[in-house]
Amino acid sequence: MTTETFEFQVEARQLLQLMIHSVYSNKDVFLRELVSNASDALDKLRLEKLRDDSLDADVSDLHIEIDVDKEARTLTVRDNGIGMSYDEVGQLIGTIANSGTATFLKELREAQDAANAEGLIGQFGVGFYSGFMVADEVTLVTRRAGEGQGTRWTSCGESTYTLEKVDDAPQGTSVTLHLKPADPENQLHDYTSPWTIKQIVKRYSDFITWPIRMVPEAGDGEDAPEPETLNSMKALWARSRDEVSDDEYHELYKHISHDWREPLETIRLQAEGTFEYQALLFVPSHAPHDLFTRDFKRGVQLYVKRVFIMDDCEALLPPYLRFVKGVVDAQDLSLNVSREILQQDRHIRMMQRRLTKKVLSTIKEIKTKDADRYATFWREFGTVLKEGLVTDSENRDAILAVASFATTHAEDEPTTLAQYVERMKDGQDDIYYITGESRQSIENSPHMEAFRDKGIEVLLLTDAVDEVWVDAVGEYEGKKLRSVAKGEIDLDGEDGEKADGEREKQAEEYAGLLGWMREQLDEDIKEVRLSSRLTVSPACVVSDAHDLTPALENMYRAMGQEVPRTKRILELNPGHPLVKNLNQAYGEREDRSGLVESAELLHTLAVLAEGGQPKDPARFVKLVADRLERTL
Repeated sequence: MTTETFEFQVEARQLLQLMIHSVYSNKDVFLRELVSNASDALDKLRLEKLRDDSLDADVSDLHIEIDVDKEARTLTVRDNGIGMSYDEVGQLIGTIANSGTATFLKELREAQDAANAEGLIGQFGVGFYSGFMVADEVTLVTRRAGEGQGTRWTSCGESTYTLEKVDDAPQGTSVTLHLKPADPENQLHDYTSPWTIKQIVKRYSDFITWPIRMVPEAGDGEDAPEPETLNSMKALWARSRDEVSDDEYHELYKHISHDWREPLETIRLQAEGTFEYQALLFVPSHAPHDLFTRDFKRGVQLYVKRVFIMDDCEALLPPYLRFVKGVVDAQDLSLNVSREILQQDRHIRMMQRRLTKKVLSTIKEIKTKDADRYATFWREFGTVLKEGLVTDSENRDAILAVASFATTHAEDEPTTLAQYVERMKDGQDDIYYITGESRQSIENSPHMEAFRDKGIEVLLLTDAVDEVWVDAVGEYEGKKLRSVAKGEIDLDGEDGEKADGEREKQAEEYAGLLGWMREQLDEDIKEVRLSSRLTVSPACVVSDAHDLTPALENMYRAMGQEVPRTKRILELNPGHPLVKNLNQAYGEREDRSGLVESAELLHTLAVLAEGGQPKDPARFVKLVADRLERTL
């Protein structure tokens, strides 16, 4: 057969060099990765055969086999699973094009320690290449179930690999590693040692549902012994809690999530009655790199009577819990169930409601009992959990109960809405918040001046989803959620009458200027009024009570939605010298054309103060330069 030689991509070559020169201290993980890939191939074949009876594939004895040859110094991991076609080998093994290699390399360089570095192998789907940590050459032979011809892939991990069609390949995939010499000082063990292989399989792959077999060494003059099964194959979710160690749970989590860090929490659930199912769920300790991307695979694994049905079953948990990993094993579903059927299935909807409530109650328990673990959870997943405040009205109260927010009350201590309400000042009817890109920018916003002056606590919301959920929730325990940057603000409390009288007097004094500025800035603003929220700054721009904020408008536009531009309100601080002088000049001059630029500058400064951009940056720079020139 013709052998073709191909070059690796640049990034793939970089990845291979990292593997060959091994940045990882624990090289044993290569076997974990190859066994995990073999297990996936067996799952896929079982499912394919269930869906297509006519598939010409032998499923009578699905298993994984490990074979060592001490003389040749080779180790082979073989399965009789789904296998790959010639084209699939080129796509999946040859190029690593779909594995996020660039991101992998970036995160690898940023990994803080060896444990984090090792965890990235499986997370980015490049586990096959971990074989080059222990091998000088890797040969893969595979044949897709139902096809007559196989494929051989070979590489020494340098710049090229070869592909060749072969006629005698058995169904499934075998990966043969031509092992490097053992080097105990560099944690490179002798992987032809049966004892070493058994220890690695027991540690990482004991729970895998397919038998992992190895033929023991035969003594002199003995017949070849029967293959030995190295793993217990016990479904951890079907065993009682006291039969399973935390280490076993953690290895299962690592296997199904491809995150080789310990999970933050393990959640068990067993439902009995008319519809029985078992669930073993995990809350990760770190957010995956692609959690907020469109291609992120969400959902848990679905089994029916311990038969694997599908990965990433989205119907079992809502999108805002997409970080949860695990296994759900149902007793009464069809083995031939599809994703479309699952979306409509009444039992699946019941399971989703129950699983969702269980996850949220577990998070609440973590929050109550372990402040450090809760802080880790909220830092990693708080943003995605808040999406549920918009999409899941049924569980909104439960989500609010575990949500916490940055606040002006304390710089390093987030607060819950319940704690905020407890601290509210006498006569305060609303829960105040402000949204923005960062804590620093919104703490320094002009909108905060009166609140800071009067010691009123404000929630500081800096996630994009905060712009949406505050409107969806609306209130908490009868207290309205109110933006300090929208509508009119009255913080005068008991001094209200006196303040009202003073405001009426100021309104009369500034009426001419306000009307004139409204006319001059008509293209950009809907109203000019005096402000009760400013104590230091001369002006600020605010949105009307029911208008979209600029950040929300930008968000909708980024999603491709047409949003009409909303004019905002310019508020002036009547106690600021700049505003006082502008009003005086307006009253004294008959020709006010020279004041037009001053009004324009005042508006643009207000836009800049809240983090916005001038409508015409070049004109703004010119106006400021001209003013500076006149003062020198």
